[in-house]
Parts: sequence; C-alpha cells; structure tokens
Amino acid sequence: MNNKSIFLSRRKFLQGTGVSLALPWLETFAVGKPSPDETAKRFVSIYHPDGVGLPLKKDPAWKDWSWFPRGGEKDFQLTKVLDVLEPLRSEITIYSGLSHPVARKVHGHSNADQYLTGAPIGGHGPYQNTISVDQVYAEKAGAFTRHASLVMSTNGGVGGPRGAQTQSFNREGRPIPAMNKPKQIFDMLFVTSGKDAAARLARSKSALDLLIENTRSLGRELSKRDQDTLNQYLDAVRDTELKLVKAQKWIDTPIPKVDTRNLHLDAEPKEARLYFQTMYELIYLAFLSDSTRVATFQLGRENGEGPHDLLSRAVGLGAAHHLTHEVKKPDGWKNLGTYNRYQAEEFGRFVQKLKDTPEPNGKGNMLDNTFAMHGSASSSFHLSRNYPIISAGGKNLGFNNGRYLKFGKGNEDNQAGAGIDTDAGWQGKVEVEELPLTKLFVTILQRLGVETDSFGGLTGSLNI
Repeated sequence: MNNKSIFLSRRKFLQGTGVSLALPWLETFAVGKPSPDETAKRFVSIYHPDGVGLPLKKDPAWKDWSWFPRGGEKDFQLTKVLDVLEPLRSEITIYSGLSHPVARKVHGHSNADQYLTGAPIGGHGPYQNTISVDQVYAEKAGAFTRHASLVMSTNGGVGGPRGAQTQSFNREGRPIPAMNKPKQIFDMLFVTSGKDAAARLARSKSALDLLIENTRSLGRELSKRDQDTLNQYLDAVRDTELKLVKAQKWIDTPIPKVDTRNLHLDAEPKEARLYFQTMYELIYLAFLSDSTRVATFQLGRENGEGPHDLLSRAVGLGAAHHLTHEVKKPDGWKNLGTYNRYQAEEFGRFVQKLKDTPEPNGKGNMLDNTFAMHGSASSSFHLSRNYPIISAGGKNLGFNNGRYLKFGKGNEDNQAGAGIDTDAGWQGKVEVEELPLTKLFVTILQRLGVETDSFGGLTGSLNI
C-alpha cells in the first residue's frame, strides 16, 4: 500500500468501536503537492423565510432598520441590520436587483421551493420542480466525498408543494429530505452502522474517547503542521458534540397547536442560539473533514409555525413570521430588523470560522475556497422581488468581495415595494427591471468547475 493509499484509508476509515471519524487532509500521507484541482471547492446556501425589513424613506426607521446598505459599490454603508458584518466587510458581497422571473408574482408564502431552482412552479395548480443549484454541483463534487451533500433545515423533512422544508431538489425535481436534529447529523458524520455503535456512543462521554488510541497512534506519524491540524479538528468535533444535548432540546420541544405569539417553551432562548450555532458548526466540520463539499440549510418554512418560528426568541422577540405582520406597530421595523441582524450575526460567525481555519489542502483559508450564500426569496412582506442576498468567500474561486452590487434599473434605492405590510401591497405593480438570479447561479457553477452557460432554462452569467 503506498503512502497516498494509507492517507485515504486513515482519512475516511479511522474507526473505533463503531465510531468513524473522517479526518481533514494531512500532508504527511499525501504524495507531492496538491494541484488546484485537488483543493476542495465548496458551496453552501443558507435560506431564511419571510424576507427582510424595508421601511419607506419617510419612515424614521429607514435610517437604521432598512436591510439594504446605502451608497455605492465600494463605499457602501451598512445599517444596524447588517453592521455585525462590518468586520468581514472585505469578505462579503451584497446583491440587490436579482430575482427569479417566474416567481415574481408568487406570494412569499409559496416561493421558497424556487429559490435554488428557479422553476416555474407557480402559486397554485400542478406542481413540478427542477434540480437545485447545489445538487448540480453535488453531482460533480460528490464523487470525491463521503456524502454528496448535506441537506439541513430547522423543520426537517420535505414539507409540501409550495411549502418546502428543504432547499435541495434532485435531477427529477423531487425534494431531498432535510435533517433537522443535530444528533442525527453528527451520527451520520461520525457514527458507523455497527450494531453496537449507538449503545457504545451513548455510554461514552465523547465519540472521540472511542478513537483516542487510533488518533494517538496516528499523531506520532504526523508532521508538526498536521498535528496542529488534527488537534484543531478534534477540538472542534468534541466542542460540537458537547453542545448537542442542549441544542437538541430546542428541536425536541413540542410545538403546541396554539397562538405562538404567547407561547412559552421549556427550551430557553439561549438554547435557540445554541441550536443555530450547532447546525452551523456541523456544516463547518463536514467541510473541514471533506465529508462533503455541498450544504444547504433552510432556517424555516415560509408561512411560519414550527421550531424555526421561535428562533427569534434568541433575541427576545416573539414568533419570527409574525414580525413581518407587525412592522407598522411601535418598534415594528426595529423588531424585524433585530431578527434579521441576528440571522446575519450567526452567518458572520460561521464565515469567520472558515476564514480563521487554514485550508488543509491548498492555499489560503477555508473561506477562500468556499462560496457561502445567505438569502431569501422575498424582500418586503412576502414580495417575491429584489431578493436580499449576501455572499462570502470564494477568493480562490475568482470572487472579488467588499462590494455592494446593484443590478437592474429603477430601484437603485430599494424603495420599490418598500413599506408594505398587507397582501394588497405584494400584489401591486412594481415598475422596475431586475435580472434573473439564475445568472448568479451560472457564475457560481462555472467558478466551481461545472461547465455550463445556463441554469433553470435561462442562459447567461453575471460579470462580477
């Protein structure tokens, strides 16, 4: 067995008593220097329902609580909604003026299914979706990893037509079930199918305890850099595992069939934060171990209800979906903006962790080889226009960040559709020109190494 075979074996099959640990790339067992093609290229999409706060300019809340920045491409100013991303300013790009043409007249309660597909599913009647952009890349990247993709959401499963609880759809347009239990995801990544594995893991303080002898033996053969890499990875896995119990409580707490505005859960707000962060950490670990290079995480189902609708308790607010219906009440825009800020803060935490981690197999850090996307298929109150999208990373993939990019014409100040809080508003005529979001998807796929010039039935990319 040559050194490279040993490396592959230890990376993918390091095992102990029914537990399996996929290790990050280690130079000690690699043959020669990695080529650019061998460096992992990653894609992750985070979706949040219910859009964002967009008050009218005449509203005093506009100054602080409008989601979109103000200013130009490079000199943009972040409002209080996104200022938590200021430390990452040089690593992010914010987009306006993008949407799916076939979804622009679909109510925001029904448009999540289209976000990564751009399919003409309409707002009612027969339903047929198409493949999502993450799965197009997974067909290529999945050949090199243990799992083709990691599909997650707060609600789990698939939901129903026009009520998706997953962002990922296969080549036939069928929804791919999302996982929402941190322990389930952890076990998928680290626990093998041995008949005694679950019982042994339950009796152990940590899955890593079952692997300690193997890792010690391996550690003696590693270079100093690899020892540091391995220790960082093991610490991250152990830290995540220790959070699982409290994080699991949030998702396991039953949701009573009552008005959630007055709901008091046994799980506390701090556990909502812990759940959110643990899900992000599982994506990080899956990427670091190269268990997958593709992930999606849907933060909630459109039209509320379910565990996600109570994540806003993490910042002391009521049901998340209800926040969009109360923007005209005292502090309404501030409350919605505060929740949007919390979403951005947790995304930023994840992005920073990628940036702080050296790329195990290549130049720069993990963020440089990852395109991370955060967005929604609605802007203001269920309006399927002008999607609020942030991307981060991808420097080594050809993405130039630190920019606020405005596309289309007639809505440079993001006031088209702003201020609405009723269904009459989203049905109103919006006299602006927007570009298809599929153009961004084509650009992403091309820079991830997929040869294509079209997606979702539309041709062309963005010159960014």
